[in-house]
Amino acid sequence: MTETIESTARDDGRRPAREARRRPRPRPRVHRAWIVAAITFVTIIGGAAFNSLPGLLIDPLHAEFGWTRGEIGLAVSLDMALYGLTAPFAAALMDRFGIRRVVAIALTMVAAGAIASVWMTASWQLMIYWGLLVGLGTGSMAMAFAATVTNRWFVARRGLVTGILTAAGASGQLVFLPLCAWIVDRHGWRPASVTVALAALVVVPFVWLLMRDHPADVGLAPYGGTYLAKPVPVRGAARRTVRVLFDAARTGPFWLLAGAFAICGASTNGLIRTHFVPFAHDNHMPIVVAASLLAVIGVFDVIGTIFSGWLTDRFDARRLLAVYYALRGISLLFLPLLIGPEVQPPMIFFIVFYGLDWVATVPPTLALCREQYGDDSAIVFGWVLASHQVGAAVVAFLGGVARDVFGNYDVVWYAAGALCAMAALMSLVIRRRAPVDAGGAPDRTEPVDAGGLSG
Repeated sequence: MTETIESTARDDGRRPAREARRRPRPRPRVHRAWIVAAITFVTIIGGAAFNSLPGLLIDPLHAEFGWTRGEIGLAVSLDMALYGLTAPFAAALMDRFGIRRVVAIALTMVAAGAIASVWMTASWQLMIYWGLLVGLGTGSMAMAFAATVTNRWFVARRGLVTGILTAAGASGQLVFLPLCAWIVDRHGWRPASVTVALAALVVVPFVWLLMRDHPADVGLAPYGGTYLAKPVPVRGAARRTVRVLFDAARTGPFWLLAGAFAICGASTNGLIRTHFVPFAHDNHMPIVVAASLLAVIGVFDVIGTIFSGWLTDRFDARRLLAVYYALRGISLLFLPLLIGPEVQPPMIFFIVFYGLDWVATVPPTLALCREQYGDDSAIVFGWVLASHQVGAAVVAFLGGVARDVFGNYDVVWYAAGALCAMAALMSLVIRRRAPVDAGGAPDRTEPVDAGGLSG
């Protein structure tokens, strides 16, 4: 009896120590989530460096190797397609193996592809280095990466953080476009390729040393939330990714979001990022000036995307998307009338206007994925992003073909404007998911999703 009492007393003395070790740490003055978000921002900038190159290199590669713009555009389209198709699997792999490992390997692949392209002599090598290696690498650091970080580390301010991380790609464009354009103009395309390879490699130590996979790794709750233990790594990442796709594909909102986002990719990465510089050069604008205009788009993209995140926390995401797509379509219809050898005030207005709208679509699209698909939203958004990049890939290729066939890009701008009008309509007809009340039943004061189509 005495031994039992003493044993119980010893156990009681040890329990507080064990329980204290399990408790989360007190919240620091600057929450670790913001440090992780900052590292994510820098990582996306490093990965985005290569995205600054394709539009700058179409004319130099055509001049040096004699490859058609369609051939070059095909390699760029493969890069964009793999970028998108890798994203949902990358989100699942981050759940299985951790953010740090996946992102560090991805940055290394981008650097390897960029370095290897320096020695290429045939167009199939362009497909391997630019299309395959860089596509897989940048796809693993796509917006699904930002979605994973946001979902794990933030409960409050998710829309704002999504906007900030989305703007990182534009910030990379702002930094690297003028620099790479100057290098291409003065020293050729090979030093520019080496530059972006080094930019990707520099980021790897920051990711490995400062990134953490989950708030529980450092004993913290997510920003604005309550402490949760780190979930057990999910096995069967690829199987889970495909299962989530099939589950989401049975719902109407997925197809509406994917279709609208495909048009978003076609009218941004596929069209402006890939073909704006050669289009401007066709109209006798110097390459450095055209690249600088794209960089200015990046400045206003940062502002527009962060502001869009702020708006997404406060307004209906469907209506925001409709407005964004409609305004983008109008601006693209006017672009062929504004371009010329010199930059005039109307062209500056287009750059500012279009820049504010460049990826402002991401925060409301991610918010709708989160609303519709809950815990699987990062993977679903990865598949929606895949549609974005497939749309971009199609236009990257067809834009080059159109230039070869018609001798100009005008038909591409007009078609993109019409597609944006379609995306606005698709966004408006997404029905909101009914909120769940305390008893677990849908609140019938809101329309229950019945396939995603209103009417």
